[in-house]
Amino acid sequence: MSSETVSSVQSGTGPEKIGFKRTVKAYVSLTKPRVMELLLVVTVPAMILAQGGLPNLWLVLATLLGGAMSAGSAGAFNCYIDRDMDRRMKRTSSRPLVTGEISDRNALIFSWVLGIASVVWLYFTTNWLAAALSAGAIFFYVVIYTLILKRHSEQNIIWGGIAGCFPVLIGWAAVTESLDWPAWIFFLIIFLWTPPHYWPLSMKYRNDYANAGVPMLGVVRGRATVGLQIILYAWATVASSLLLIPVADMGIVYTVVALVTGGWFITESHRLYGSAIRGQEGKPMKVFHGSIGYLSLLSIAIAVDPLLPF
Repeated sequence: MSSETVSSVQSGTGPEKIGFKRTVKAYVSLTKPRVMELLLVVTVPAMILAQGGLPNLWLVLATLLGGAMSAGSAGAFNCYIDRDMDRRMKRTSSRPLVTGEISDRNALIFSWVLGIASVVWLYFTTNWLAAALSAGAIFFYVVIYTLILKRHSEQNIIWGGIAGCFPVLIGWAAVTESLDWPAWIFFLIIFLWTPPHYWPLSMKYRNDYANAGVPMLGVVRGRATVGLQIILYAWATVASSLLLIPVADMGIVYTVVALVTGGWFITESHRLYGSAIRGQEGKPMKVFHGSIGYLSLLSIAIAVDPLLPF
């Protein structure tokens, strides 16, 4: 961030004028594209599982676009609401509302437009249930997590993580206009996966969150306590992933992937805990990035398994 931009933000004179490409890049950044990508990764497998094969390509593209707008809207609202905290954290110091590349007013307008567009788009291209779930996802992430839980409870990630489970339900509903047991189990997997995915990050950036006044578990509890919680949730995640085998009639490919990747996830969680009880920092980011790989591979297996003839 340039000194000119910093001074303009601090003095309240407004953001500096920037070019078109940089403006577009700033708005894309506002939607938290990395988070969006992870959410969309689980949407297509949910649709394939719901269809029992390949769904209509147009339906898939329409659902992904609607889901991207929904997740982008939630991310943009989050950046707008948390802009005061983002200015106090090194990890978020390059976000566009901190640098002044986008004004607060424009960010809020963008958030509303994107959110309304996602609901309208899904209503006309998929069905009412997928559209309603999109609205519910935005509401849960913005109101329940960002406004209520994030600043006031160490349980913020546990319950706030429900918002990240909605893409599975949206994908399933787009195909079937209903919500069946396999969809809810996939939902449960992501719900249980979110804490052991995010808590290692809170361990790594403990000081950042403390400076911003965010009561993440990694801030208000010791490393050993956080490490133990990560283990418990990792085990619960893997156990829930195995529930898909009988309920959704998953085959050998999914079974092997769920067991192998789940075993690795649990092992790395135990290693992080082992480091914590010895008073060492360990490698929390290895668990953080590894958890993304775990969910990605599991999702691929969910997508591939119904397409195989055995």
